[in-house]
Amino acid sequence: MTSTSAPRAPFNRLLLTGAAGGLGKVLRERMRPYANVLRLSDIAALAPAVDDREEIVPCDLADKHAVHQLVEGVDAILHFGGVSVERPFEEILGANICGVFHIYEAARRHGVKRVIFASSNHVIGFYKQDEPLDASCARRPDGYYGLSKSYGEDMASFYFDRYGIETVSIRIGSSFPEPQNRRMMHTWLSFDDLTQLLERALYTPNVGHTVVYGMSANKDVWWDNRFASHLGFEAKDSSEVFREKVEAQPMPAADDPARIYQGGAFVAAGPFGD
Repeated sequence: MTSTSAPRAPFNRLLLTGAAGGLGKVLRERMRPYANVLRLSDIAALAPAVDDREEIVPCDLADKHAVHQLVEGVDAILHFGGVSVERPFEEILGANICGVFHIYEAARRHGVKRVIFASSNHVIGFYKQDEPLDASCARRPDGYYGLSKSYGEDMASFYFDRYGIETVSIRIGSSFPEPQNRRMMHTWLSFDDLTQLLERALYTPNVGHTVVYGMSANKDVWWDNRFASHLGFEAKDSSEVFREKVEAQPMPAADDPARIYQGGAFVAAGPFGD
């Protein structure tokens, strides 16, 4: 895969929440050049700091006091923490809904003016795959997880309008080493392209609340980033190199959500507890 451009002058201290998660582990290494100190947090266990340029701060996002301590002294926040799959509402509530409120309240109190919010394509998951979208479309969450990300985008908008805290909400498609199925041929976001997008989100001035779809330069895409052009994000990678491997998989049935909806299987997850 291609490499990203040389990093800008580093922030003094960046906070990465969700640092023990799938993308968090990737970004722990990739965000190091962008900060003199990278503060890493998760409720799950994290590997020890490799040097004095890392700080390990365990934190439950549902704990308001702990989050306020976590945010103190940071210059910007990469908020990737929370439940990352569809789960019962009660499991989503603490980390994803209370947690994003705690992050923004802590940012307000400690004077942090830039947040990068890991939103998701699941805020628009109930659109059909033949419906092209841009950031102006109405949200159609495909589950409790998608609802929590939609709430996070509203929180970002409110905290910019009310307090001037700027956010780039990245509606991440599918960020894995390679696309795992036909749906991901459209939604795939390489780690290099994610890194470049985060750099642009951190350093572009006057973003207000910008919503951007996180996708690589795939051949067939569902999303249009016209309203995020000011970020200057130009994806370099493409899922096309994986097409032969992916298309060797059996074709899903015609009524499979993975062939119908942009959110794929998430539209059919649950109900829980019946």
